[in-house]
Order: sequence, then structure tokens, then C-alpha cells
Amino acid sequence: MKIGILGGGLAGFALANFLKSDFEILEKEEVPGGLCRSFSKSGFWYDFGGHIIFSRDDEITDLMVRMLRGNSSKLYRNNKIFYKGRFIKYPFENGLGQLPPRDRDYCLEHYLNNPHPKPKSNFKEWVYYTFGKGIAELYLIPYNEKIWKRKTKELGLEGFAWVKRIPRPPKEDVIKSSRGMETEGYKHQLYFHYPKTGGIQSLFKCLLEPVGDGLTTTFEVKSVRRESGKWIVSNGRKEKCFERIVSTIPITDFIGMLENVPVKVKRAATRLQYNSIIVVMVGISKIVQGDKFAVYYPQRNLIFHRVCFFRYLGENYVPKGCSSAVAEITVRSGDPLFKAPEKKIIERVTRDMEKAGILKREYIVTTDVRREKYGYVVYDLEYAKNMKTIKDYLDSAGIHILGRFGEFKYLNMDMTIKNAKELAEKLNGE
Repeated sequence: MKIGILGGGLAGFALANFLKSDFEILEKEEVPGGLCRSFSKSGFWYDFGGHIIFSRDDEITDLMVRMLRGNSSKLYRNNKIFYKGRFIKYPFENGLGQLPPRDRDYCLEHYLNNPHPKPKSNFKEWVYYTFGKGIAELYLIPYNEKIWKRKTKELGLEGFAWVKRIPRPPKEDVIKSSRGMETEGYKHQLYFHYPKTGGIQSLFKCLLEPVGDGLTTTFEVKSVRRESGKWIVSNGRKEKCFERIVSTIPITDFIGMLENVPVKVKRAATRLQYNSIIVVMVGISKIVQGDKFAVYYPQRNLIFHRVCFFRYLGENYVPKGCSSAVAEITVRSGDPLFKAPEKKIIERVTRDMEKAGILKREYIVTTDVRREKYGYVVYDLEYAKNMKTIKDYLDSAGIHILGRFGEFKYLNMDMTIKNAKELAEKLNGE
């Protein structure tokens, strides 16, 4: 049985590494990797966002670390939230003691005396119910509306997998943190791993090597059809034939490639929502924020929602005596900012970095901009209904989907690899 894997990102390569059957990965770009790519400019390294290696599943964490064959460091997560000129411990509720006294008391009072009912339909209700008015309004709602580019009442709960990712501390920890006592949230990510060299793409390269000639690049899938019990995949010039196919292509695009898809399925695919991302690397001739990896910015007047400092990951990721600040910006589909000139984006980002006290622009030595159409899956109020329509159809057709945008789920690297492993076990048993 030959399996066609459509898309050469982390999901496709992880699946290939676990398969026992013959396979071929079809990748539209000349260089595979998807969101797991790393870049270097003038000695400054950065990734497509803040990728780190961690998981709630120790087996998957161990697997990813083993893949790196010794090329990994274990690091303490020293992330902060920038709030009223202060760096507050992440998660916010574990740093209440660092807030101005009035804000600290406001958050604690509404956390302990929370009248909000159990959520019925949207993320805003869930935030108020879980954390109370103070934490919700001072941080969680502003930050989430900034990253998702939508009101929190427009985000749904059904199928809203990333709600599980938000730390929910014991009441005792919130009380302790308000008194200035050390508490830790999100403990499975308290320590993380990262490659010593080569950026996060080093992990992907470990998956690339065993694939060998099972990869075909510059093959952009244009159509997929069923014919005589086989799947025929075409790029408009060549056709490939497979017994099974697994698509890691963004599902919003993949549905349009399939022949004879019912109108209701096509309609559901067009209604799925996502955000694109812009990543801006700023190389700095001084050491800035050397004790932090990532800082979250809920402020509306700052264009970025998160900035990562790659020197924290290892001094070899920046030139000697230098540091870098890598900003991440989300934009809605169709936002003109996504196609704005690099100069305009860099000007706004560096101005806002200076405003936030990250750097002085006179110390900037280089910049770089990267854009990715598919960055974050958005769980809107219609997400679950639309995904059920699509998934029911694909299941009936015998088509497997995999990966963040293949499955259209907010998956980190660990869950992508775990899902690939489970799907491979299923296919290996056929």
C-alpha cells in the first residue's frame, strides 16, 4: 500500500517517520518545513514564532528530545507579562503580588467572590467564570482579543481545545501569589527543551533525514480525485497514484482541491476562520532582556502581542555582545497589514519596541520580516458545526487529515507529533 502525504511540514514528516508502508510526501515549496522553519541573518537566528519543546505527555517530550541526539538544552521558562511598566510573572494569576496594590486587590477580590455563572456559549463567559472580573478585564480579555483579533464573545467553547491550554491554578496559589509568595502555573511547561544549534528547524531536520527519496518538492497539489479505487493527485502537469492519502494541507484549501465535494461541505470550509502571522526579527548591538525568553504585551497601542528574546536560548543564536527581539503579530485574513511593505512594518515594530522600553532604535543593527498566511486556527462560534460537516464528509470518503491546519486545530508541535504517531499506528494496522 502506498500512502500519499500531502504537505511537507512537521505533521507530514512525523507521519512518514512512523509509517511502515511505502509513502511519498508532496510539498509545494522547494524547501519543506512549514511553520517549523528557522532563519539566520547577520548571525541572528529566529524561528517562525516562539517554538519550544514541551508536552503534557512525557513520552512525546522524551521522543522529541531523543530526535535531537544530544543537540538540546533544558531551560527554565522565564516568561513575563508587560503590565503598566512592570514585568509580571507568567501566568498572570501567579504574579498578582507584583501588580500595583489596587489592581492586586481588585483581581483577588473578584477571583474569590466570583458571581459569574458557568459558561454557556463563548470564551468571554468562560474567562469571567474561571478567573473573575479582575484578571479577566486587566489581562486575559485584552490579550486574547489582541492575539485573536476578535471580541472574546465571538469565540466559541464547543471544540475550543485551546481553552484547556490556559492555566487554571488552585485557589490557594492565587491567594499566595497575591501575598508575594512564589507559585508556579502551567507546570508542564515550567522547563522546556530547545536545540543548542540550528533553531527549531533542527528538530524538523531529524525527521527529514530518514525520509530520503520519499519526498517530492515543488509539487503543488491542484486536484485530488477518486478513480478505480485509487487516489489521483495532480499538480496540473503530473499525476501521482495512491491507495491512501493523508492531507496536511490547510483544510480550507484542501476541500477546494477535491472533486465532487457537496456544496454544504465547500460552504463549511469557506466559513472556517484563521489568523495570519507576521514575524519581525530585530538584531540589537546591546544585550536587552537577557533574563527573559518571552514577554506578552496586552496593550492595544503596541502592534505585537509577544516578543521572544533568542539570546535566552543560547549565546550562539546571536553575535557576541548582541541580542535579538523577535516580535509576533497576528492579522485577520484580508488585513492589508499582511501585505504592507517591510519598511512600514519594521518602522512600526521598532517604534513600539522603543515605546515599550525594549530597545533604543540607535542600537538596531539588522531586521528581517517573515509572513505566513496560516498561523493560528480561530475557534469562532460556528467552528464546531462547520468542522463536523467537513470531517463527516472526509471520513466517509476515507481521507485522513493531520496537523494544525490539516485538522484545523490549535496544535503545538507535541500534539502534532502525537497525532501523527497515532495515525501511523492505525495505517500500519491496515
